[in-house]
Amino acid sequence: MGARSSKITTQNNRSDGHLLEYFRNTFIRGGGASSVNVYTGLTATGGVISDYSDPGPGAVYRAHIFTSSGTFSVSALGTYGSNVDYLVVAGGGGGGADDGGGGGAGGFRSGSSFPVSSSPGVYPIQVGAGGVLATQYSSVGSHGGTGTPSIFSTITSAGGGGGGFRSNTDTSAGRKGADGGSGGGGAISAPGGTSGAGGAGNSPPTSPSQGNPGGSSAPYPTGPAYGGGGGGGAYTPGVNGTNTAGGNGGDGYPSSISGSSVTYAGGGGGGGRGATSGTGGPGGGGAGSPGAGANATSGTQSTGGGGGGVSYPSGASGSGGSGIVIVRYQIGQLTATAKATGGAISYYGGKTIHTFTSTGTFNVTSGPITAEMVLVAGGGSGGAGYGSWAGAGGGAGGVVYHPGISVANGPYVVTVGGGGASAFTDGATYYNGNDGNDTSIALPTTYTAYRGGGGGADPLASPPGSGRSGGSGGGGAYIGSGGTAAQPATNPGATEYGNPGGSGGNRGAAGGGGANPSVPLGTGQNGGPGNPSAFGGYGGAGLQLPATFQNPASAPSPSITTPPSGGGGLGAPGPGGGGYWVAGGGGGGGKIDSAGTGGGPGGPYAGGGNGGGPNLEPGYSAIQNTGGGGGGNGSNTGSGIIYSGSGGSGIVLIAYPS
Repeated sequence: MGARSSKITTQNNRSDGHLLEYFRNTFIRGGGASSVNVYTGLTATGGVISDYSDPGPGAVYRAHIFTSSGTFSVSALGTYGSNVDYLVVAGGGGGGADDGGGGGAGGFRSGSSFPVSSSPGVYPIQVGAGGVLATQYSSVGSHGGTGTPSIFSTITSAGGGGGGFRSNTDTSAGRKGADGGSGGGGAISAPGGTSGAGGAGNSPPTSPSQGNPGGSSAPYPTGPAYGGGGGGGAYTPGVNGTNTAGGNGGDGYPSSISGSSVTYAGGGGGGGRGATSGTGGPGGGGAGSPGAGANATSGTQSTGGGGGGVSYPSGASGSGGSGIVIVRYQIGQLTATAKATGGAISYYGGKTIHTFTSTGTFNVTSGPITAEMVLVAGGGSGGAGYGSWAGAGGGAGGVVYHPGISVANGPYVVTVGGGGASAFTDGATYYNGNDGNDTSIALPTTYTAYRGGGGGADPLASPPGSGRSGGSGGGGAYIGSGGTAAQPATNPGATEYGNPGGSGGNRGAAGGGGANPSVPLGTGQNGGPGNPSAFGGYGGAGLQLPATFQNPASAPSPSITTPPSGGGGLGAPGPGGGGYWVAGGGGGGGKIDSAGTGGGPGGPYAGGGNGGGPNLEPGYSAIQNTGGGGGGNGSNTGSGIIYSGSGGSGIVLIAYPS
């Protein structure tokens, strides 16, 4: 492509924060050959950086991985030209309720040779959220929510269609799966005895296709068993439900654009009453619930997987998994071997950095190494209240930091905890927020960051409206106390961070706890004491990641929309305008006055979601891969189904000298 090679000498060993810096240090200083040929690629920022080489042709690539919305910014074009490759996966659909269909996978679009420019060189990235879960209450079900589109420049992938629900009125609109990137599965209809059709895939249509239709449900039978259809996947359609089983979700499609082969956009499995539940499709699809009272599985975050459908007469379906956007381009023509594999690998400040935004394997191949590591657990979701009670903010995921641990040759399993799913109120019932999930690595001693606690809202808790305990505790609602900060695991040589949630204030709900131990606002602010000051408390302050991991190429965008604010890179903005912050508590919902902000006053900061304002405004979700707590919903008046904000998934960072 007209590239000009140059011979490296020690004089041009600059710290440019990517793989070429590693090659300069490695090859010139005795780690390999005495000289290498180097070409130049784009100069760009945004997302989590992954630098890797293709062992076949020896091409070196840089991938920008966006698990939340942000900006891909190009400041200069290199000698490899102005074209990039892309992957755009939308949020998956939520599963349906009441013997419901599985959610359809988010639309999957990929391509190469997409031209970019350095003038102005700013490309907003939208990463679609998964569709909300469906509710089952008072013998009435609901559709799963349709996922949100993901967008890179002119490339848009449609959100996955929500799963259909069992319709007592036999309306085709109720039992049919929704259309989307891939269609949601259909649900049975009673007493009409008909089956629900799956939603159409590839809607709106694109070429090549971005997804497949969902499966149809079984007809209402004379026997006790029947199943909903599976949601469509990017590679295959959803499977029809039968009178013995819910349909399986369609298969997703693999991609190696990030440097590792990952399957995305699998459909959710159908629910089944008295029947075997449908399995989620490969690519993050959630499984249907196995029977009455059991919850379905949500789609995996950052895959666009569809959520599983839920059975009758109770339980919740799975929400859809959030999407992902990846932009890749060539930066060199070299080969080298790192000391370990796993996650997104980047090179900054003389260190090799492995970033895990989802579960995987860290395999040391040239050990022992001395590794600095940060583990952040998934944050809790906000509580969902109504009437006189607002929902409290979810607690941030616990944070574990080790400044330097000796690690022998692997492999070692890395588990990245998902954030707690949104809670809902149906205008008659309160629900506490859901806890997040633990993040861990087995070295072989297992280090574990404890999940964030869900925000309070349930009047039957003791005391009423109390938040749940966690790495950081969820806030309390009404007169409830905040959840305590807990870290059950033993992490030798590491420092653990987390704080309790604030207490409820009669009317205003409290914020969830954040991770910061040195700032008084690390504990979620208490809610307002009652009328007329029924404000929501702000969430606790988060932490800024150590300087080792503050690669400017992965800086989060300072603002996308408000709320939420920032994202797209490593961590989220914090107070004072700095980036790379994690584990901010969720804001409490407002009863009459304003809601609390996530991550401290003036936020949202550190990935925490804002609370919802009066009149049942929904809570705002935390930013993915920050461990932030979700915001509680507002209250006062209104009816219908209102959701709290979901918690943010966690992250694992490992660095060692290159």
